Amino acid sequence: MPMFKELEEKLKANKRTIVFTEGPDPRILEAASKLSTARIMNVILLGNEAEVKEAAQAGGFDISGCRIIDPNNYASIGNLANMMYELRKGKMTVDECKEKLSHGNYFGTMLVKAGTADCLLGGATYSTADTVRPALQLVKTTKDAHLVSSCFILVRGDEKLAMGDCAINIDYKDTVDKNGNVVLEASSKLAEVAIQTATTAKVFGIDPKVAVLSFSTKGSGKGGTVKLSHDATIKAQEMDPSLAIDGELQFDAAVSPVVAATKCKGSKVAGQANTFIFPCIEAGNIGYKIAQRLGGFEAYGPILQGLNAPINDLSRGCNADEVYKMALITAAQSL
Repeated sequence: MPMFKELEEKLKANKRTIVFTEGPDPRILEAASKLSTARIMNVILLGNEAEVKEAAQAGGFDISGCRIIDPNNYASIGNLANMMYELRKGKMTVDECKEKLSHGNYFGTMLVKAGTADCLLGGATYSTADTVRPALQLVKTTKDAHLVSSCFILVRGDEKLAMGDCAINIDYKDTVDKNGNVVLEASSKLAEVAIQTATTAKVFGIDPKVAVLSFSTKGSGKGGTVKLSHDATIKAQEMDPSLAIDGELQFDAAVSPVVAATKCKGSKVAGQANTFIFPCIEAGNIGYKIAQRLGGFEAYGPILQGLNAPINDLSRGCNADEVYKMALITAAQSL
């Protein structure tokens, strides 16, 4: 696909280092072999060295250009544990940090935090929570982020779309302090997701035209998520006045020029949206899967947003091609 060819060329010219948390997995090894032999990026594989090499030999994968690190036999484990202890001070002892670092998800995340790797891809055998939790604890969110979100990039030929959040935030509720005061409104959270998703879209060559979706277009319906989507649109415009965004919009108004001309004439987004923000995870997850299964789009993600470094999660049902393409996406986030 053109998008991935472009990413390959960009990454060859701007070499990045990726760490895979599940080194012996055949899907990881196949992708790692392709990435390293084509000199697209530097690859670190985590796991017992003998097991990784044996698995690579069994699959016929050339990993001679990859670096293998065994978390249980790492010369600088003491330094890494001390660094992790400082990050988790009051929550973990040094010994507890060392125990966590025996697991690829924590060890790999600390390699990113320490600057040994630029990005991480895991989840071939780990759950999403086991990939996201170390990232939140160690890499943490950017200074302007109040939450981590996700998006999917959908590709069909030359057509590219972005959809968020389809995997992380179940719904959006006000954050209140112990006295019951609202410290962060739900609409501000959704607005942040919109901005994060637009930023991710740009990485993959999408000029974002953002539709904040609901079952209502410009007040045609009431209740449910209508006010949330409406208010989030206004707040996103305030947060980033340069962003092309509109809402609340029904999906047909967002993508059909004919419907847009009837329901929201004059909108700079309606009828031509390519970046879609869903008001809850149910809508987002269902929406991207419909596009994938009935629309013929290839779906790549979830791509995590709002972290200080690119860390992404694979589906446990992924294949080697999906690992390869997600590695390109993950490394591209660090460009």
